[in-house]
Amino acid sequence: MIPARDWLQRSLWHVVPRDHRETASALRRRQLITLGFVLVGALVLGASLRIEPGNPWFYPATFGLAGVWALGAFASGPLHLGRIPYRDAMARPWVTPVLVGAALGGLFVLGGLLVRGVPWLADEVGSVLDYADQGSVPLLVVITLVNGVAEELFFRGAVYAAIPRHPVAWTTLAYAVATLATGNLMLSFAALLLGLVVGLERRASGGVLAPILTHVTWSLIMLLVLPLVFGQSPG
Repeated sequence: MIPARDWLQRSLWHVVPRDHRETASALRRRQLITLGFVLVGALVLGASLRIEPGNPWFYPATFGLAGVWALGAFASGPLHLGRIPYRDAMARPWVTPVLVGAALGGLFVLGGLLVRGVPWLADEVGSVLDYADQGSVPLLVVITLVNGVAEELFFRGAVYAAIPRHPVAWTTLAYAVATLATGNLMLSFAALLLGLVVGLERRASGGVLAPILTHVTWSLIMLLVLPLVFGQSPG
């Protein structure tokens, strides 16, 4: 069995060899496209989370946001799935990112137990959970999966590849700033922590598969488990 420390290093720290270099013109094109889509996506995100819980327009707005991120990702240039060390070879990351997402989700659930005792923080979290409380659970699960994939394609795919120096830090910051458009500080704080973890996975694996799996696992826990901590039930 691999020790936990070695497991985390392989997942988040050890960088696998790869050659994803781009020409100067291709990099500049990617940078311009991603900048434009960051601005558009932030506006759409802010608008979608300002829609009242239970309003039927919430669903097309969130699917529209996923469309913005996905379109920006694929328009920017090539994307890569990535690999991580497995035994004596390199393999696509499947199980490890799910475990990382589950661990991160568990950490947030524990944090929720503490936050619910602080009224103004609990209100910030509750304003987001209202969407899970009043929405259709199957549809919310689909939205969660689609948006998690689209966000990682864009932020850890397109944006990461557009930043030649310190991409983990800058993509984490960009993701948090985009989330600030919601006006919810707790959601932005969550974006910082999640962004850092998936950014490290992106750097280690060289692709978007690990960040996608971690993100959607974490998001599903937030959707299905965190409301129970605050006395709500999804749907």
